[in-house]
Amino acid sequence: MALEQRKIQPNYIPEQETQANPASIPAPKTRKIFSPGEKFLAVVFIAAVVMFSTMVLHTQAQINDTNKDMHYLSNKIEETSKQNIELSNQVNEKSTYERIWEKAKELGLNLNESNVKVVPGR
Repeated sequence: MALEQRKIQPNYIPEQETQANPASIPAPKTRKIFSPGEKFLAVVFIAAVVMFSTMVLHTQAQINDTNKDMHYLSNKIEETSKQNIELSNQVNEKSTYERIWEKAKELGLNLNESNVKVVPGR
């Protein structure tokens, strides 16, 4: 019936009606924005996101360290291979027949043809 009266009255103001009869209208319930279960789920979700992001950062740091070690080792390998090449060149230079013969003369050795034994080659 109140709805019919509202339709009929062109200047209906709801404030006048609530002031006229305040005891009959219950106060509106204030609803909480989030329930405790929703808050708990939000905290769990945020904790999971933080944990996974920390794990990703930790993994990336380990990958970075491994890459740095690999780079260091590859440089070390290059340096060692260069030294090996230099040393093999020195061995080739110092193992020539002429150099060995000069060194033998410096040490006072001489070639005695009668004392030379020929070993068949491979």
